[in-house]
Amino acid sequence: MSSYKQVFLSGKVALIPFFVLGDPDEQTCLEIIGAAIDAGADILELGIPFSDPIADGPTIQKADIRALRAGMTPQKALTLISRIEERWDIPIGLLVYYNLVWHFGPEAFYKQAAKAGVNSVLIADLSIDDADEVYPLARSAGLDTVFMVSPNSSDERIRLVAQKTTGFIYAVSVLGVTGARDTLSQSAIDIITRTKRVTTVPVCLGFGISRPEHAAAAAAVGADGVIVGSKLVGLVEQNLSDKGQIVRSVRQLILQFRSAL
Repeated sequence: MSSYKQVFLSGKVALIPFFVLGDPDEQTCLEIIGAAIDAGADILELGIPFSDPIADGPTIQKADIRALRAGMTPQKALTLISRIEERWDIPIGLLVYYNLVWHFGPEAFYKQAAKAGVNSVLIADLSIDDADEVYPLARSAGLDTVFMVSPNSSDERIRLVAQKTTGFIYAVSVLGVTGARDTLSQSAIDIITRTKRVTTVPVCLGFGISRPEHAAAAAAVGADGVIVGSKLVGLVEQNLSDKGQIVRSVRQLILQFRSAL
């Protein structure tokens, strides 16, 4: 199984698309992910749909609703990841909310995630202050850890995150929720440069990376990877009547980001 370390040591800036597992349905989701990998994705960030995704804006919220209505569950999500790993050798990060992990059973969740082929689990609503609730479970299961920093994180707090991170630091570009944005904010540039200044842990920028030029600008100031979510998930919503067009649109956008990087 490919690792984050292998990707980041390759010398290229990692392209990390985000999709909601089961959106708009399980088979189409698998085809979308395959198209993204074939077009140049280096790492996958996949969300298990949740009814109250407080870190996400309307685009991903609606994707969660579509996936839940299509019957996706945490257990089915892990099975879908197994299907992905059977076909493609690519690192996979899970992005989840703690309620799902707690309801599943934290130790069982981490063990089954590792068995499915997951490389890391990022819990969006678990702060670094509570990291010890899951850090030992992740390491025991052989998983990397990923934690977030944001524009209002102090250098001291960034160092604390880095101490608990073995995969990559997820740098949030703005104060707010996920969603496509027209410009890359100065706060995005600042959080990359500040984080890189105090740690050697890889730093990947997410939230609002909507255009290839955003990715290029992040790479220019040292980002080790860029996470593209709402822009891709929006293509699903825009083409629900033509699932083949969803796949084609995702492939085309990934190619554009790959070229920019």
